[in-house]
Amino acid sequence: MLPSALEQVQEIAGAGDRSLAIFLDYDGTLTPIVSHPEKAFLSDSMRQTLRTLATRTPVAILSGRELEDVRTRVGIHGIIYAGSHGFDIAGLRGLRRQEATKFLPALDAAEKELREKLAGIAGALIERKRFSIAAHYRSVNESDFPELERAVSEVAARHRELRTMDGKKVYELLPNTDWDKGKAVLWLLEHLGLECPDARPIYIGDDRTDEDAFRALGQRGAGILVSEHPRHTAASYSLKDPSEVEHFLRELVIKLT
Repeated sequence: MLPSALEQVQEIAGAGDRSLAIFLDYDGTLTPIVSHPEKAFLSDSMRQTLRTLATRTPVAILSGRELEDVRTRVGIHGIIYAGSHGFDIAGLRGLRRQEATKFLPALDAAEKELREKLAGIAGALIERKRFSIAAHYRSVNESDFPELERAVSEVAARHRELRTMDGKKVYELLPNTDWDKGKAVLWLLEHLGLECPDARPIYIGDDRTDEDAFRALGQRGAGILVSEHPRHTAASYSLKDPSEVEHFLRELVIKLT
């Protein structure tokens, strides 16, 4: 079992002279996991906590969602947003990066094929983002899982320029290039001028994609896994659910006041 981040706020934040930077996933971290992605809304109290925190330290949200989707759902000016698992980044003062735009034609073709293959599977939901395609199966009958998995594998096999990634009841096709949430976090730290030894990046996430960020930060920062159950992870601390995430962020606000 990982130590609770709520019991180690001082250790995680470090000394008062250290510059913090907070990186967060969205689904499962800032909001509970829901059966339909469009129903994952940020609570008013979480939004206010993030808004206050962003006035004291850099805050970035890295989501598998489309950039505009997560930016609209959070709706806070002054936060950095990274959609499609870090492939699409935007922030203040002209901050902008789109990684792997050359893969867009392959994603278009794969999306069309996947929609055709999954049309007959009840409950399957295809969600196209600019730099990825998500095949959600949370509402699919378990007996249809093998057919859905086979369809995703067949499409991926025909498009070698894409790679497959599995998450919580979802398969995703993404550009097969050396970029992920971990690379995005390191790029943002460089952009923010926080590569110095006295900087303290904190990453909080619940999904497999967040493990890339935990590993990228290593000993230079703190990785916090959001999960009620023990599992293998590169994170050093844990929080049970989004309510504990909010509590932890409020503690950081107090420390930074």
